[in-house]
Amino acid sequence: MPEVRSSERKAEPQPAKPRTVKPIAENRRARHEYLISEEIEVGIALAGTEVKSLRQGKVQLSDGYAHIEHGELWLENVHISPYAHGNRFNLEEKRKRKLLAHSREIAKLRVKLQDQGATLIPLRIYFKGNKVKLQLGLARGKKAYDKRQTIKEREAKRNIRLMD
Repeated sequence: MPEVRSSERKAEPQPAKPRTVKPIAENRRARHEYLISEEIEVGIALAGTEVKSLRQGKVQLSDGYAHIEHGELWLENVHISPYAHGNRFNLEEKRKRKLLAHSREIAKLRVKLQDQGATLIPLRIYFKGNKVKLQLGLARGKKAYDKRQTIKEREAKRNIRLMD
């Protein structure tokens, strides 16, 4: 039987590690003020000490929105606080940030955004493995009576749970 060298051994494929999802922030106000018809997951291009700030949970999504500009997806008006132990390279809090998505997804979103009143809003931001991901919702604004109806349904469900 010939001797097998360690460099000639075939490595056994290791099972893929499940990517842990660690939430950073959620935009609760969005589900109250908008009807979310579709959700997509995109990456976000961050620079400098922004990731360290996100690890501390220093982000506010409530006023943010996304739009398509020159075939690219951009996130605006999302506040990421400067890192406390950062230096002069800390970036602007509400700067425009590029979102990472496939061009096919962006083309589909462009068609869906042509509808009157449709917009892209950030729903939540989280770590997936060691990458920062953003969940965007294709949203349409709710009318006041829709908001009241949602509140009534939520209270009815709560009352049913309390009765049990």
